[in-house]
Amino acid sequence: MADVEFRKVRKAWGAVVAVDDLDLAIEAGEFVSLLGPSGCGKTTTLRMLAGLDFPSAGEILIGGRRVNDLPPAQRDIAMVFQSYALYPHMTVAENIAYPLKKRGVPRGERGPRVAKVAEMLQLGPLLDRRPRQLSGGQQQRVALGRALVRDPRVFLLDEPLSNLDAKLRGHMRAELVELHRRLGRTMVYVTHDQLEAMTMSDRIAILEGGRLQQFAPPQAVYAAPANRFVAGFIGTPSMNLIDGELAAGPAGPEFRAPGLALAVGPLAAGTQPGPACLGLRPEHLSFGTGPLAGTVQLVEETGHEAIIAVTLGEGGPRLVGRSPAGLALRVGGQVRLALNGPAAHLFAPGPTGRRLNAPSPSGAVAAAAAGDQP
Repeated sequence: MADVEFRKVRKAWGAVVAVDDLDLAIEAGEFVSLLGPSGCGKTTTLRMLAGLDFPSAGEILIGGRRVNDLPPAQRDIAMVFQSYALYPHMTVAENIAYPLKKRGVPRGERGPRVAKVAEMLQLGPLLDRRPRQLSGGQQQRVALGRALVRDPRVFLLDEPLSNLDAKLRGHMRAELVELHRRLGRTMVYVTHDQLEAMTMSDRIAILEGGRLQQFAPPQAVYAAPANRFVAGFIGTPSMNLIDGELAAGPAGPEFRAPGLALAVGPLAAGTQPGPACLGLRPEHLSFGTGPLAGTVQLVEETGHEAIIAVTLGEGGPRLVGRSPAGLALRVGGQVRLALNGPAAHLFAPGPTGRRLNAPSPSGAVAAAAAGDQP
């Protein structure tokens, strides 16, 4: 049985719809990230689960119990906020113990529980300090400790790492993953950072415009995005998305755009020739040799690699690729390139056009300059 369920959940303020027709089932012990751009509905979804907002329609269940009308204190959840929300006049120990005090837990029981959580989060030497005496990472661990001490059924985390610097975020990601492994509790994590979602989650729920776009494990989302939005949102640099036409070629279905002809398939049943969008990951382009010719528009050296932007042919599509550092290219110069790796992704036209093909079992990509045989 799912630990957390959203059944046809909708949240609207008048004409403004924040979440629409959300169906989501999170299994017990899963780490699930709600991922998407600002305004996609992920924080509203978390707030409804926490009881800070109430759905306009549909049902929310925790442990099989309908919680639509229950206040937060009766939902067996604990939430960690982006701002940490620590009490500045309290010590670390008092901040961690506060939920127990509010629940009427006897003073004699609070101390051992606080000490256990402090040991788990390496906060023992800091228990007598106040929040202003702590670093950002230490404050974040105190906020986690305040949630842990309640021993809830479900942990809710609202962008808890966004206020930390890049190095500390990486460290805290690893700590959260390890904490989840040890506790084995359900965690629902809101983030706009795809790296956090990809590295920490068992499954990712990608939202856009208040609607669920895909719910799958990280590698499945990356390898087989369900639609054009997911394809463009996941991956750095973003997937190349090229508008063109799907047509019948000499050897099977073919995608065509200025300067490019690419064999695609297998296609979903019922797919017909016509407008389509091609998706190519930057890491599946290689530079120096190949059937395609382009003009270099941009070279960004990042140390171990270079990000290269190329325009194919005369007025053709712009492609962004990755290459090992040291490739001698100049802006305005000509370069040959090839497409390598898994098959191209193909989508129906439109911002959330559905996926039209499946990954190729052979992993091969066939490409040619327009006018040549693929």
